[in-house]
Amino acid sequence: MTEKLLELQKSLPSRVYGNNNRYLQIIQSYYPTLKITARGNELKATGPEDVLMDFEAKIEYLLMHFEKYQSLSENQLERILTSSAEERNRMMSDSAGEKVLVYGVNGHLIKAQTPNQQRIVEAVEKSDMVFAVGPAGTGKTYTAVALAVRALKNKQVKRIILTRPAVEAGENLGFLPGDLKEKLDPYLQPLYDALLDMIPHEKLAMYIESGVIQIAPLAFMRGRTLDNAFVILDEAQNTTEAQMKMFLTRMGRSAKFVITGDFTQIDLPKNQRSGLVQALKILKNIEDIAIVKLDDKDVIRHKLVKRIIQEYRQIESEKLHPDHREDLSQI
Repeated sequence: MTEKLLELQKSLPSRVYGNNNRYLQIIQSYYPTLKITARGNELKATGPEDVLMDFEAKIEYLLMHFEKYQSLSENQLERILTSSAEERNRMMSDSAGEKVLVYGVNGHLIKAQTPNQQRIVEAVEKSDMVFAVGPAGTGKTYTAVALAVRALKNKQVKRIILTRPAVEAGENLGFLPGDLKEKLDPYLQPLYDALLDMIPHEKLAMYIESGVIQIAPLAFMRGRTLDNAFVILDEAQNTTEAQMKMFLTRMGRSAKFVITGDFTQIDLPKNQRSGLVQALKILKNIEDIAIVKLDDKDVIRHKLVKRIIQEYRQIESEKLHPDHREDLSQI
């Protein structure tokens, strides 16, 4: 039996161990052959040498994650505990993750919170068009909106344009009360919510009134040329093939396009194919177009969301349009 003693910075133990040592209990569950004890800022583990080596590498990775992102959820902890050596090496050699994307409302620091969110940041910095695809709760849209706000504040673009296809997800749009704007606002509300985290309400209202920030259904993009703009197409899995082509060809000079979507939440009629699936298939080899794939390990909502996604994955795969299954296998 071998013993390993790790020393944490004095400010970290309560945050790394979790409330009532919850995170420490999770760590212990992944290492049943080790005896793990924590006293103050000292973490001691006793057990087989090969297991201790893996334990030490994962704890160093955990501390590196915490240093970069200043936060830790159960999902992120489990991702760290199941990480590969390649993932750990990539993070430890990557200093870009330390950047704050936006200083939000009330001084809230908005950063990438997972390695794949950081890949979205890097992709947008290098490419003018980025596809970010993955399940619900992985921060695709939120990260994209933060990058858009940063670009506007840094005067890299003159406006932000946020759009979604107004597809009826099992509901009937026509029976919703109100005029067209009132009918469509619920579809666009997640975009407003993200912006309100980053821009004070009064300033956001001013930006929207002046057209500096535009939030509109995808159909409103037809015929436009989007210059000097950071443009986000959200819920892109619900575009038809014609709509996706229309949107992508709106790209003007000095523009950044980010397209986000989730293949498991396609709400199109069964006889219509998703424009997102087709676009990824035919554009995947074009230089300056980046594709970032997120997965359930990137989920930053409640820990149950990750488990729900895992349970639904097989059922949703069976429900996919046959052409979608074939196309996705080639992406």
